[in-house]
Amino acid sequence: MKIKAICIVFVMAFTSLGSVFAQKNAEKFKVSGNCGMCETRIEKAALAVDGVSVADWNKESKMIDVTFDSSKTDIHKVYMAIAKAGHDTQMHKAKDEVYNMLPGCCQYERDALTQVTGHEGHDHSTCGHKLEKKESDHSECTRTNKKKSGSCGQK
Repeated sequence: MKIKAICIVFVMAFTSLGSVFAQKNAEKFKVSGNCGMCETRIEKAALAVDGVSVADWNKESKMIDVTFDSSKTDIHKVYMAIAKAGHDTQMHKAKDEVYNMLPGCCQYERDALTQVTGHEGHDHSTCGHKLEKKESDHSECTRTNKKKSGSCGQK
């Protein structure tokens, strides 16, 4: 009986240590959207990322508050999940074919802030995904100062 009690205490102590070492991060960023359906879709996409515990999008400010465990995920995965659901973020633009399938009330005005067609214009040094470095003629770039070499948007 004493061994069983000791084992239970050990298991409880071990599981509580996991939560002590979890690295909770909170981030706030812009996500384009219009209505309550957008809110549901955006929050559902963010919460589907393993490690995200809180996702709260505000319709008026267009800002989402996300809390996540950085030992399980990174913020770029949250940006990508939301973009895959059809909503532009500061870092990732939703594909046109996904955006076009949103209900009419959810089709927000796409602004210049989110007109990024690739991975140009933001830092991937902390991302979990790897990018192949290749030369581009930047023909798909939507930024106003296209260059034949270097990154889009650099002066």
